[in-house]
Amino acid sequence: MTLGPVMVDLEGPELRPDERELLRRPEVGGVILFARNIQTPEQLTALVDAIHAVRTPPLLVAVDQEGGRVQRCREGFTILPPMRHLGRAYDADPRGARETARALGWLLAAELRSCHVDLSFAPVLDLDHGVSQVIGDRALHSDPQAVAVLAQSLMLGMRDAGMAAVGKHFPGHGGVVADSHVTEAVDRRAWSALLDDMEPFRRMIDAGLAAIMMGHVIYPEVDPQPAGYSSRWIRDELRDALGFTGAIFSDDLSMRGAATAGGPAGRARAAVTAGCDMVLVCNDARAAAQVLRELEGYSDPAAQLRLVRLRPRNTVERKHLNAEPQWQAARRLIEQLEQPPGLALAPERPE
Repeated sequence: MTLGPVMVDLEGPELRPDERELLRRPEVGGVILFARNIQTPEQLTALVDAIHAVRTPPLLVAVDQEGGRVQRCREGFTILPPMRHLGRAYDADPRGARETARALGWLLAAELRSCHVDLSFAPVLDLDHGVSQVIGDRALHSDPQAVAVLAQSLMLGMRDAGMAAVGKHFPGHGGVVADSHVTEAVDRRAWSALLDDMEPFRRMIDAGLAAIMMGHVIYPEVDPQPAGYSSRWIRDELRDALGFTGAIFSDDLSMRGAATAGGPAGRARAAVTAGCDMVLVCNDARAAAQVLRELEGYSDPAAQLRLVRLRPRNTVERKHLNAEPQWQAARRLIEQLEQPPGLALAPERPE
């Protein structure tokens, strides 16, 4: 059985019998986990193992584990600072910040891999233009050069732990005030003004980025459709102009910014037609059922191959992880970054 084009979510910390049957559907290719699914590292490992055991090849299991406001795994995991703190460190000491970023990327991925999680949807490659509240301190920096350098270090660290990086949200969510989770997001800047936003993606692609998540932002000067439904953005720009050969994920189709294509079925069809390899449907079981029916029989062998290539190369043994000098050194570097007061958790949705 191949990996299907749909990533779904689960209700709680254990895999229910009806969910196991859902995951056996050929249209399903992955599972995204949220904080409600995660209690302890041991419980998480058991849940991921149960998901992996459902199918061959195993379904991809992903989570949003960026740090700061967006960190789903917390109990028993290192609490990571917002990525903006790496940007501030870069302003003071570029070389030291790159070393810290690589250590942070390794630690993030190693702790997830020790629980057998396949992917984190990270790093954020959006620029901090000072206008987007939903991006805010999730962005590494306002300078595309700094974002590219730090993101490459994060990617290398994740790769050292055996995990592929997923850059988001192409072609850039940082220049729009609206939050695409709850409303239509429109960025009216001209093409020339978007080139800086795309620069980190271009440089990450050149460095071997394995996967990208699209944004639900409309750039009317380029295409009237949101980027995740746009063959102009996905095929012409991302694939052809930038030469990206990795996997492409949609952002959550349940978000309000995705509503321009109609209901869940229409959104899913628009995304895969435009060139997305896998679509996410979260926090809405009825919508997920509609999407699975819509994509019944859908097959894209090239997309399936790109998704299979995201499987991790190795597993980290959790019982030895905290004793490893690399883990201890990474913790010390991260502790040197300024810790934010009163850290608030992000809402339960893909980011």
